[in-house]
Amino acid sequence: MPHVKLTDADSGSSAIIAADLGFNCFEFVANLGGTEVDVLARQPEFPDEGGKPSWSGIPILFPFPNRIAAGKFTWEGTDYSLPKELVGYAGDNAIHGFCLDRPWRVTRQTASAVTGEFQLSVDDAERLPLWPADFKIELTYEVLGPALRADIKISNPDSKSLPFGFGTHPYFKLPLSPGSDAAKCIVDAPASTRYLLEDGIPTGEIVPAEGEFDLQGGAEFGSLKLDDVYGGLSYEEQGFVCSVMDPAAGLQVTQTCDASFRELVAFTPFWHSAVCLEPYTCPTDAMNIGDRGLDSGLRVLEPDEEFHTWFEIRVGPVVA
Repeated sequence: MPHVKLTDADSGSSAIIAADLGFNCFEFVANLGGTEVDVLARQPEFPDEGGKPSWSGIPILFPFPNRIAAGKFTWEGTDYSLPKELVGYAGDNAIHGFCLDRPWRVTRQTASAVTGEFQLSVDDAERLPLWPADFKIELTYEVLGPALRADIKISNPDSKSLPFGFGTHPYFKLPLSPGSDAAKCIVDAPASTRYLLEDGIPTGEIVPAEGEFDLQGGAEFGSLKLDDVYGGLSYEEQGFVCSVMDPAAGLQVTQTCDASFRELVAFTPFWHSAVCLEPYTCPTDAMNIGDRGLDSGLRVLEPDEEFHTWFEIRVGPVVA
């Protein structure tokens, strides 16, 4: 089952998921009273004719989001080294986990919702020795009116402790209407600090998110050139909310993430007119960052324990 199309009968909104390539939701079109808004950017050839799995749609980043320095870490006295022939790399650093480039199994499906499952020992046994424990991740996508909802369950089927971080990598297309100017669109994120990076790896220093890095209250997309890890998130009742706005079209896309997400990566790719607002449960290089005096944010599941989280992407009119 390579692709799964979901449709909300009441609104006509739809989504398409590449079940055979990381369970990547590479298309979400929200229908607002007859106006269709195509939310996600992707490479023209993705997914059927190639393209990098991390460069389109909503890549799923697990068991680690972003980078592990030199692809090496130590857990409970055992050293691990992630080989380049089995794991994605950015320069000298392993990147974005084990799940975004492999087939997932569809376990449940309705007209508007689908659940995919990936278990390391079952679906990619070659990578099993590369992580301290086996893991299972289940993700349910559902189209609800002008919104795309994702519910995630991570579980430990092993007899050993499972360290992990989870993140997503959504590419939000700009502008939201063909007649608008992408440069005048607004990117907004409630993040007050950022991690200083060297070759994409946190140095151990956290500084205020100021000037060209400040997204609080909104910044024009045309002024941004980002690949940065943010912290100091402000939370509302349901979690934290970030958004992209197209003032000329009167439209905005909001992403709400529950409070288990502590960090946000903001990234402006050179290959799309898009911005990535990537919610993470931990910072980059969480497997090593404690050695630099920072709170790693790593989650650890003991055997048979579970972790649940969610996010929602919603299209609507600009809210003043």
